[in-house]
Amino acid sequence: ASSPFFVNTQLRDWAGPAPRRAGVSSFGIGGTNAHLILEEPPAIEAGDPGRSWQILTLSAKTQTALDAATQRLAAHLSQHPDLNLADVAYTLQVGRQPFSYRRALVCSDRDDALRTLTADSSDRVLSGQVSYSDRPVAFLFPGQGAQYVDMGRALYDDEPVFREAVDRCCELLTPHLHPEGTRDLRTFLYPTDEARAEATEQLTQTQLTQPALFVIEYALAQLWQSWGVKPAAMIGHSIGEYVAATLAGVFSLEDALKLVATRGRLMQSVPHGSMLSVALPASGIAPLLLPAISVAAINGPSLCVVAGPDAAIEQFEQSLAERNIETRRLHTSHAFHSAMMEPIVEEFTAQVAQVTLRPPTSRFISNVSGTWITEAEATDPRYWGHQLRQPVNFAAGLETLFAEPDQALLEVGPGRTLSTFARQHPAKRQQSIFQSLRHPQERISDAVFLSLTVARLWLVGVEIDWAAMNSEQRRLRVPLPTYPFERQRYWIDAPGVQRSTAPAPIQNALESEPVIEKPVFALHGRPAGAPEYVEPRNAIEGHVAGIWQELLGVDQIGIHDNFFEMGGHSLMATQMVARLQDVFPVDLPLSALFEVSTLAELGELIETLLIEKIEALPEDEAQQLVESMFG
Repeated sequence: ASSPFFVNTQLRDWAGPAPRRAGVSSFGIGGTNAHLILEEPPAIEAGDPGRSWQILTLSAKTQTALDAATQRLAAHLSQHPDLNLADVAYTLQVGRQPFSYRRALVCSDRDDALRTLTADSSDRVLSGQVSYSDRPVAFLFPGQGAQYVDMGRALYDDEPVFREAVDRCCELLTPHLHPEGTRDLRTFLYPTDEARAEATEQLTQTQLTQPALFVIEYALAQLWQSWGVKPAAMIGHSIGEYVAATLAGVFSLEDALKLVATRGRLMQSVPHGSMLSVALPASGIAPLLLPAISVAAINGPSLCVVAGPDAAIEQFEQSLAERNIETRRLHTSHAFHSAMMEPIVEEFTAQVAQVTLRPPTSRFISNVSGTWITEAEATDPRYWGHQLRQPVNFAAGLETLFAEPDQALLEVGPGRTLSTFARQHPAKRQQSIFQSLRHPQERISDAVFLSLTVARLWLVGVEIDWAAMNSEQRRLRVPLPTYPFERQRYWIDAPGVQRSTAPAPIQNALESEPVIEKPVFALHGRPAGAPEYVEPRNAIEGHVAGIWQELLGVDQIGIHDNFFEMGGHSLMATQMVARLQDVFPVDLPLSALFEVSTLAELGELIETLLIEKIEALPEDEAQQLVESMFG
């Protein structure tokens, strides 16, 4: 009793000076004795807060196991309010083996994750089934017209790799944009509120537009590669080909920036011109062209761009309107890839001859030929002079890419122009197509948009280096629910033992699913990475979905689908609005498609407009109007 030792007979706090230590003895039966002194570990510091939006990844070997894993994660988050969501995301990303059935959730905090995981549906919960891993990716770099003020602003603020690439490019560009070195491109890319109007106007000027696009696309490519997404192939549209060539090692970054600035300045120096997108194939538009107009781009089998002097383009636009051919003016300051570029071809070729051109170390497609660029072309200054004058043969380039059916296509730049061309191309097979940055009219932050794209790439089998993606933060592994094994009984029952043979609830649900009749026109499946399909809930959504199906050729249009992400483009949007107004007698502006992003939001807008119209009519006229629409 007088010694400091006692037998602990009940649970009690271990008081004493830190750190606490304990001796553990093991006495072996054969006489081997071991003694270890253990010391408590240091206190674990909390992880960093992490990004404003997190990607929670779940996968399993069956759909039912994936659903069970989702439910278990939701329950765990509910029971542990103190969890750091960034650590939860990190643990799921690097601490779980990926299987073929996958689900990804993009959320802002624990409460948002709980709400979204337990909701009936959400456009931030994505699911897919992967048939193979390590899917190759092709990078698509857009050209002039895709730019806008603040493109990638959130990435510049929050992603060090992106910011460092933008800063380096802008510092290298400064002496080429202004002899006194006083013109920093970042003041136009990310202006103050007071300077926004001037920056918006300046970014339409070719001498700034082309360097700005190059910088953003190059920085995005560096960010994607730092996350493990490296291109197996590349294609650029006009100035976008310079980004591809730089990543392939044809130009050094310094030389590429100098040439891009020179190219923009020389193009700015020629007389003003216009460009017009026309819904016709190249063969169909050729007989209609005026002498001063050139075909500047072939973006699809039935989508071309023509360019020329302002007066000639205006006259040509009017003549096409008389033939009921759809057209759209492009937001450019000059007639690129037309005869108006002839005066600068020789001077630009001489500028290219002053830099070192190296054979490409990775594959990219030529705008001129529409197929893989050769070593001779890439290292010939005359090719790069030729490239600014000849039409951009983008449709042929896409056909070359689509000959490799396993790859995913990723637009690495602002907007969705090239993604739209790709989705509408007839050579497209099972390729999945994604964008990096939002369209300027989309009401979503860059951070959410990019996170959704990362999730969609992972859902189709693209390998993401999650550890590298989190390398700028201090992340911790935390305890989370383990895999929900679906145990089955294989023992043979003893004679006389009877067991229930009723099917599982999920089987009953599958067997009782209604058969949905398909429309008479040909449809293809939903694109990979699309939001989970949720069928229309009312007559208005049903009418809208039917029109989208016929125009887009996509089966199962759901309420969370986005018209442009499903393959729509601006010319098709005009047709769609006209069709909607045939069904619903409301004044629906074309701009509404850019302001309401999903079918559900569009249906809600139409419903609001209809109610306003019906309430303004006498009762009998209102009743007649409703019956004419819905029967």
